Amino acid sequence: MVAAKTKKATKASKKITKTTKKPTKTNPRTKVVCISHKEDADGISSAALIRQAFGGDSILVDYPGQMEAIQKVSTDEKLKSLYICDLGLSKKNQDEFVELLRILKKNHVTVTYIDHHDIDPKIVKDLEKIKVKMIHDINECTTVQVYNAFKSKLSDHAPFIAACAAITDYMEDRPLGSKLLQIYDRQFALINATVLTYNIVGHQKDPDYLLYLVEELAESKFPHEIPNTFEFAQIQVEKLALIIAKVKQGMKTMKNIGYMEIMDSGASGAVNFVLGLSGKDVGVAYKERVDHGIYAVSVRGSKSCKIHLGKIVNLLATELGGSGGGHDKACGAVIPKPKIQTFLKEFNKKLNQ
Repeated sequence: MVAAKTKKATKASKKITKTTKKPTKTNPRTKVVCISHKEDADGISSAALIRQAFGGDSILVDYPGQMEAIQKVSTDEKLKSLYICDLGLSKKNQDEFVELLRILKKNHVTVTYIDHHDIDPKIVKDLEKIKVKMIHDINECTTVQVYNAFKSKLSDHAPFIAACAAITDYMEDRPLGSKLLQIYDRQFALINATVLTYNIVGHQKDPDYLLYLVEELAESKFPHEIPNTFEFAQIQVEKLALIIAKVKQGMKTMKNIGYMEIMDSGASGAVNFVLGLSGKDVGVAYKERVDHGIYAVSVRGSKSCKIHLGKIVNLLATELGGSGGGHDKACGAVIPKPKIQTFLKEFNKKLNQ
């Protein structure tokens, strides 16, 4: 009788064990991803510092490609944390951006958005409402903000990478950026920032090389230490020297702007020559992207320019069916090919206001 009771008790305890056993997660979220801007040192350096601090994968995109990249990672069931760096928003894509991040948050993905471009205050509120972690300061470049937020997780080499990014984004005179630059010999920082920039600009069609730069910087390498960077920078300098003569010949002016279509180099590499040689407060360079039927436009303002160019470009580009935006004195746009002359004329008019 005692033995029979013991067997029943054992069976009962087994049943209890089965019913109280917690289900195991078959697909835990473990992946860390950083989506960052691929076209300049600030975006590449931001990705490098995020990689150094948190590990994970880097995805490098231009402005038109950022929504597609976010859509793609949002379907990854293993995604745990997403960092979005140095990718400004425009009137055309800002609502979609919020909606994509809302979906990610519902799926329990931690999202951190780090940027220094001008953002619509309504969009900032929308992002804060869905509990996206916002690190946003228009007065410091993105890499400096990444460093400042996560410096406890970064190496003692990280401030140098941030200082170089500040130089290339013309923000080395800002409160945090200037303090970082003071740590180093200025000429040493300037030559490294320049070498890094020329290697990034010259490899825009080589995504594997750009990811290689992210990895090397994350390993605390100086840009000058990365193999062949000086040699490639020299090639880019020689190309830029040739652009000067072409700008002198092909540049045109309106009342408030100097402008030029660029045929055989990047618009961002030529726009400063257009600005300087035109004698105007604003320079515009644009290059056709035949595969997309659009013009990629770069805009630069002189120190005496008092108008926030990024805000004007954002609104005007959206009105014309494109997108754009950026800083007060450095910004860009994507304009449908048939609308480029309208863009130039309207932009010139708005600078009178």
